[in-house]
Amino acid sequence: MSNDRDFPTEAGTSAKITRRDALMAGTAVAVTRFAAPVGLSGALAGLAGVQPASAETTPPNIVYIITDDQGWKDVGYHGSDIKTPNIDKLAAEGVRLEQFYAQPMCTPTRAALMTGRYPCRYGMQTAVIPQGGSYGVALDEYMLPQMLKDAGYITAMSGKWHLGQAKTALWPRQRGFDSFYGALLGEIDHFTHKAANGTADWFRNNKPLKEKGFDNILFGAEAVRVIEKHDGKKPLFLYLAFTAPHTPFQAPKEYIDRYSHIADESRRKYAAMVSLLDDEVGKVVAALEKRGMRENTLIVFQSDNGGVTNAHFAGESAVKGKLPADNGPYREGKGTTYEGGTRVAALLNWPGKIKPGVVDGMVHVTDMFPTLAAVAGAKPAKSKPLDGMDMWPTIAEGKPSPRTEIVYNIEPMDGAVRQGDWKVVWKAVLPPKVELFDLAKDPSETTNLADQNPEMVKKLQARIVELASQMAPPLFLLDSVRIVLHSQTMLPDESEMFNVGD
Repeated sequence: MSNDRDFPTEAGTSAKITRRDALMAGTAVAVTRFAAPVGLSGALAGLAGVQPASAETTPPNIVYIITDDQGWKDVGYHGSDIKTPNIDKLAAEGVRLEQFYAQPMCTPTRAALMTGRYPCRYGMQTAVIPQGGSYGVALDEYMLPQMLKDAGYITAMSGKWHLGQAKTALWPRQRGFDSFYGALLGEIDHFTHKAANGTADWFRNNKPLKEKGFDNILFGAEAVRVIEKHDGKKPLFLYLAFTAPHTPFQAPKEYIDRYSHIADESRRKYAAMVSLLDDEVGKVVAALEKRGMRENTLIVFQSDNGGVTNAHFAGESAVKGKLPADNGPYREGKGTTYEGGTRVAALLNWPGKIKPGVVDGMVHVTDMFPTLAAVAGAKPAKSKPLDGMDMWPTIAEGKPSPRTEIVYNIEPMDGAVRQGDWKVVWKAVLPPKVELFDLAKDPSETTNLADQNPEMVKKLQARIVELASQMAPPLFLLDSVRIVLHSQTMLPDESEMFNVGD
């Protein structure tokens, strides 16, 4: 395991703990428990061999689209009132993954996608990297764009990174992308491109960029530009990471006007953001078709976690009233290990290679790393042991999913694991709480069966303990301690001090 976990902040910067910084921060006892590095197990569950997907002489282009905090139901093909015709068309002509699992929050999901490994393996399992965070995904983790670049791909990113900003070694261009355009942090104003503290967060490659425009339209335009300029000599890997519909809920007026019939302001703007990103998806597909690339392009679409249903996980922006995301029949949302926080809309589309249909077996975001390796003929030999499995036979040939377990998350004070249809959610903090659900009969997690099935609870808790014994210390907790211990002394304003008297 890398010792390169704690990165210093840039000279002259200051760090303050905000609401987002404090998410799931735990207790000082948990932090001291993980003050020293913890070793990783050499053999991880779920390691699967990667085989070439086909005998094609030209590997496919890959366009990976990820949205930000989009609710499970907030796509047309899941019955939403929000119009998403372009995403719906990809779903109708491709494979919908109806038991696709992400991590509960932004950073952990992106880390899992980029490494093919559970975030608890390298300390990224807790919360998200805050603005003042000094850490990122360990530099000895072999990332998806590095693997594809080694396999001969041109790699490009447009959108939100959120895997480390305090040191340039953590930035996209240094992690395998030939080009990067977008934001490094987790949340920005969609029009000004500034973080909540006013810091500008807009870059092209390694340089700050001043530019006007709604961020998600600009992300889509950059993706189209990359496609238009692609010379075709090498296959293209394009990672398009929208910031919609993450807070703040904002959109251009013409999109908000599309939903003037929605009375709730937050839902109206949220719907506008989803429609806008859908339009950008349509422009990307049109660009591929115009360049004659569509027939040899695999498109992947997913949300990074469930929609926000609790303001505690909404970010720095002020939110009013009921949060607008809709996770359908699934319990709760972002920031939780319940189905509403982790089961997300996802699909794959490749004309002629993927038949229209539904995969109802379990698929985890870590599976995309070895699956894309198989499709691209790439070799993940430089990776540490993978948790992901090659799902290409399941996606392209209709074979059963090889995955029998979902690890929702493993943290010092809680964990959640599913084996088969049985799922345990274990909060070990005082007072402790254990919930057991049969997802085959109760996908909405309404009935706790822990008391009726003590042996299953014991089995799944033992699995959580096993995984916890292998995990790295949460970098969020360690960094929070650094911020607290090295923050400025808090004293009253000088006017108050001198006017109070003796």
